[in-house]
Amino acid sequence: MYESLATKRFENTHTGLAGIDPNKLKNLRSNHLRECFNLIDEMRHKLDFVARIKGITFIDDAASRTTMTTWYALETIEGNAIWIANGAAFSDRKATEMKRLGKLVDSKVKMIITLGNNELYSTVFGGMVDAVISVSDMHEAVTKALNNSSDNGKVIFSPAVENGVSYEEQGDLFKNEVNEL
Repeated sequence: MYESLATKRFENTHTGLAGIDPNKLKNLRSNHLRECFNLIDEMRHKLDFVARIKGITFIDDAASRTTMTTWYALETIEGNAIWIANGAAFSDRKATEMKRLGKLVDSKVKMIITLGNNELYSTVFGGMVDAVISVSDMHEAVTKALNNSSDNGKVIFSPAVENGVSYEEQGDLFKNEVNEL
C-alpha cells in the first residue's frame, strides 16, 4: 500500500476536501479556484511514493515548483530528509522566498542536493544543514542521496524553483533513477 506522507494532523483537512460536493464546486465564483479543484485528481508527481530501498523512502514531488508547494511537501515529511532541488543563482527576491522554509529545513532536512547552481541554497540554508552540494544530473543526485541517507531516512525531490524542464520530465527521470538503484 502507498506509504502515506500525511501525518494525522493533515487527515482532517484532506478528508474535508475530499468530502466537498462536486456539484457545489461548479457554483464557485472564482474560475481560478474551480480550476485548482479540477486539477487535484489529475496531479502527477505530487508527493508520490517511489520506492523504499535499504530502508530509505524516495518521494517524487516534482510538481512543486514554488517555495510554498515545497513548504507543504517538507511539512508532511517526518524525520530527517535529504532534499533534492533545482539549482538557482542567488537573488534577494528568491532568498526572501526561500527563507520561509527556514524552520522546516532546520528541523527536517539534513542535506540539500541541487541540480546545478547551489548558491541560493548555500546562502539561505548553509548553517542549518550538514551540507549543500551541487550535482550535474539526476543520476548523481539520487546516488548521493542514497549514500548519505540513514536508516528510515527520506529522500524527497521537490524542485522549489523552475528550471526550464517540465515537472513531468523531471519527475519521470527521478523515478527512473531511483528504480535503477
